[in-house]
Amino acid sequence: MTSTFATYPMDVLCLRLAVKTGSKTMSQVALSMLREEGFASFYTGLGPSLVLIAPYIAINFCIFDLMKKSLLEKYQKRPETSVVTALVSASLATVMCYPRDTVRRQMQMKGSPYNTLLDAFPAKKTFSHLFQECSKLRELKVGRQAHAQMMTTGFSPTVFVANCLVHMYIRCMDLGSARKVFDDMPHRDIVSWNAIVFGYAQNGFVDLALSLFSEMPVCDVISWNSIISGCLQNGNLIEAAELFLEMRMTGMASDRTTFAIVLKLSSALEDHAMGTQIHGLVIKVGLDMDVVAGSAVVDMYAKNKNLGDSYCFFREMPQRNWVTWSALIGGCAKNEEFICGLELFVEMQREGIPVSQSSYASIFRSCAGLSCLEAGRQLHGNALKNDFISDIIVGTAILDMYAKCESLGDAKKLFRELPIRSLQTCNAMLVGFTRNDLGIEALKLFQSMNSLLVGADEISLSAVLSACAEAKAYLQGLQVHCLAIKTNLFLNICVTNSMLDMYGKCRALADACNVFEEMSQRDAVSWNAVLTALEQNECYEETLSYFNQMLVWGLEPDVFTYGTVLKACAALQSLNFGMQIHNMVMKAGLGLDPFVGCSLIDMYCKCGMLEAAQGLHKRIVNPTIVSWNSIISGFSLHKQSEEAQNVFSWMLEIGLQPDNFTYASALDTCSNLATVGLGKQIHAHIIKKELNKDVFISSTLVDMYAKSGNMQDSQLMFEKMLERDFVSWNAIICGYANHGFGMEALRMFERMQMEKIVPNHATFLAVLRACGHAGLVDEGLHYFESMTQHYCLEPQLEHYSCMVDLLGRTKGVHEALEVIACLPFEADAVIWRTLLSVCQIHRNVEVAELAVRNILALEPNDPSALILLSNIYAQNGRWDEVSGMRRMMRESSMKKEPGCSWIEVKGEMYAFIIQDNAHPNTEQIYDTLDKLVEEMSQTGSEPDQQLFIHEESNKI
Repeated sequence: MTSTFATYPMDVLCLRLAVKTGSKTMSQVALSMLREEGFASFYTGLGPSLVLIAPYIAINFCIFDLMKKSLLEKYQKRPETSVVTALVSASLATVMCYPRDTVRRQMQMKGSPYNTLLDAFPAKKTFSHLFQECSKLRELKVGRQAHAQMMTTGFSPTVFVANCLVHMYIRCMDLGSARKVFDDMPHRDIVSWNAIVFGYAQNGFVDLALSLFSEMPVCDVISWNSIISGCLQNGNLIEAAELFLEMRMTGMASDRTTFAIVLKLSSALEDHAMGTQIHGLVIKVGLDMDVVAGSAVVDMYAKNKNLGDSYCFFREMPQRNWVTWSALIGGCAKNEEFICGLELFVEMQREGIPVSQSSYASIFRSCAGLSCLEAGRQLHGNALKNDFISDIIVGTAILDMYAKCESLGDAKKLFRELPIRSLQTCNAMLVGFTRNDLGIEALKLFQSMNSLLVGADEISLSAVLSACAEAKAYLQGLQVHCLAIKTNLFLNICVTNSMLDMYGKCRALADACNVFEEMSQRDAVSWNAVLTALEQNECYEETLSYFNQMLVWGLEPDVFTYGTVLKACAALQSLNFGMQIHNMVMKAGLGLDPFVGCSLIDMYCKCGMLEAAQGLHKRIVNPTIVSWNSIISGFSLHKQSEEAQNVFSWMLEIGLQPDNFTYASALDTCSNLATVGLGKQIHAHIIKKELNKDVFISSTLVDMYAKSGNMQDSQLMFEKMLERDFVSWNAIICGYANHGFGMEALRMFERMQMEKIVPNHATFLAVLRACGHAGLVDEGLHYFESMTQHYCLEPQLEHYSCMVDLLGRTKGVHEALEVIACLPFEADAVIWRTLLSVCQIHRNVEVAELAVRNILALEPNDPSALILLSNIYAQNGRWDEVSGMRRMMRESSMKKEPGCSWIEVKGEMYAFIIQDNAHPNTEQIYDTLDKLVEEMSQTGSEPDQQLFIHEESNKI
């Protein structure tokens, strides 16, 4: 131990003793060195000191002998006396054999009272070294103590020592003390000015830095670099560019640091021309082969999305370091050339270039972009091998990679194992949960971030607001809104955009509109968010109004904007507005975009322009499944089910695989045509694709079998469902109600309530129809009242129409009229037609005439009302009125849509209309029909002649 302490460099011991370890004894220092550095480093001072130690051996023995005698007299019975004696004597000998400034440094740092013994020694070098060490280690407390010691000793620092002190305070983020020392300096050189300007600029006080820079008596290249770099880092990009031009005008020569800063500036400004010009200057001054300037050029081209030039210049460089490789690998990740980035990383490893923090971050971003989990795991092992896993930036990049590769198990495990959980790692985990639709998990993590004391930033709040939107957690979203206001992050546009999306998806439209109106700054994402919120909440007219405001504000719509507005046009069946949007899309050059194309097809289909929709579909180069679905559903919606089935068959022929929505639309056409055979074939396809467990498809199958009259298979399909939603229940209840099985429909409704499924408007509509078909007046009134009392559902026109039909059929016309009189809104043509049908049952001419007048006021060209009224006149034997009706219909040129029926025979569909002669077997069909009518007459069945308006009515 004696020889070790005598030979180990004393400055290392001093540094550990007073700065790093805080130890008070040499033994603690020795143990610390052994634990942290090992034996090899422990003996690093042995060799250089062998030459110097010989002259001090005698002194060492003398001191040892004196100490031993003194201590033995005092501690004769203590066995450890010899050890203590050896340690003390060795320490004294070491102090004597080491440089005087080292001894002074130790004594000053420990507050030694024996400074007077060292008055003859020069202290200037000691203070400068001490301030430099404190600056390097950012030890502000020790630096202040040394500064105080220097002042109490009356030592007047030179410019060099004062500069070291200023630099120490700047490095330790104490700008106030640095400025005080600077102001107290009697003499300042350019290093002093550069230090204080650099300190203010790098810490965000650009205005103060510029003020001091303007007062500088002389500027060198370091001065210019400091102020330009400070402006760049604090976002004053234009000012930074102007300063560089001013520097050029003064004739100051730029060095490689200047070019590195200005090249980064051109990337920040997204000014490719400026970057190219700076590259020209680099070549002109002969720094193009310099590794620092060259790395900056590579980085500039990559960030300006000119990866080709970046790669070419990289290959031309004679010398490349880890910065150069990191710049190009990062450029590949930013320009989404992920495979190229991985190849460069492998090449860098082969050349033995050490991997940097930024290289790892970029390469994990490439793995995330490729969703390449296996490569990411291998690189994770590489980072572990190179001891980068504790690095917060690399750890966050790995975590983000796992989350984006949908390997949340690995992401959670890594998150738990990280030594430090920073705000960045928590944000990566939050975003991962949100992207994988795990909103509840994201909310739990956000709540735990408070106990981790990591705080929250705009990324945290944006992610957790998206989680609230996904989980429909309105109250939690409201709390995050309050937190955003409290932390002044409400002004961040990303946060407010996420807030708009959250309120829209939580159906808090008023809150969404308030947030939007209060925004001081809006971008395209803001407008898209509020438009989507309005469209999703069925405020279609307001959607179009806000879209017009967006155009007035001068913002350019994107594909998402057009898609949302076209959905609103489709819902409103606003063909004119939709066609205007189509023109805007073509002018913007987005006509071939798949997303916009599908929205246009859907709009034209829902507006009844099926030919235009089909034309658009054919013009799309590679139509997606969404486009095919829009065409099939469009034909089905407009009762052109045969054409929809043809498109479905065409899609299968070209090899395109249907999705859930395709199968649902095809099954809907089978329901419309009652083509049970084709429906069963599609059902077999669904089972083969293992899609029969999907709730949406299963509900459609229940509906298809029910509409085809096959309630047995419909019920069987319903019972096989592993999970049922309100759509499934509505389908089975509607099936029973429409086929006259009122009691079965009501039993299914009671069962639905027992299973805690909340009914909606469509459910009650089916229940009321079932009551009407079964003549259950009291039950119908009970369910009608329970809509508002128990389920807070306001009855719609369809529900009132059912009540008019129920009460009118069972109690009479006047009870139906009372229902209409109590409507909270104006009755539409459907309700008046329902009343007219009730009048036909009860042969009430007076009320029938009232109903027809209201129908014609709402739909003047509808002949069905006149035909029904004419039948009621005929029922009551009022033939003059019947003739008047026929004459009025002929004079008004009203045309009734002819009735149509169809039948499936041997897998082929046959359709017929009134007086149809198009079928090749028409004569045989009519002969069979005549025979059936004759057989009906023989059994006593006669048609009600009063309900016909004879041949003339069929021509209307």
